Order: sequence, then C-alpha cells, then structure tokens
Amino acid sequence: MTRRDELMTVSELLGELGVSRRTFYRWRELGHAPKSIKLPNGEIRVWRSDFTTWLMSLKESV
Repeated sequence: MTRRDELMTVSELLGELGVSRRTFYRWRELGHAPKSIKLPNGEIRVWRSDFTTWLMSLKESV
C-alpha cells in the first residue's frame, strides 16, 4: 500500500521536531527550514515528503 503525501501544519512540525515556533520561523528566515507553502490565508504548510527529505539532509556522515 502506498502512502499519500500530506500537508503538515507548523504545529505538527513543531511537535515532531521538539522546537519552539520562534526557532522554526528563525530557521525559515535563515533558509534552514524545509521547503514550505504559504497559503492565501497566510498559514504555512509543509509537504511531509519535503519534511522527510529535509530531515535526511541533516544526517551527519560518519
């Protein structure tokens, strides 16, 4: 069974990352956050696949 991609809210991201909202928005300012979409109402969403790709890019090589 193939999972469908989903849009995550900022609250969901914060819960998975364990960081504050301020930290997340600072990362966005610095260009260090996952790719995101700004909806017409101003809310931010991130595709789960982009979030996963971003997390994997942070992996340290040993």
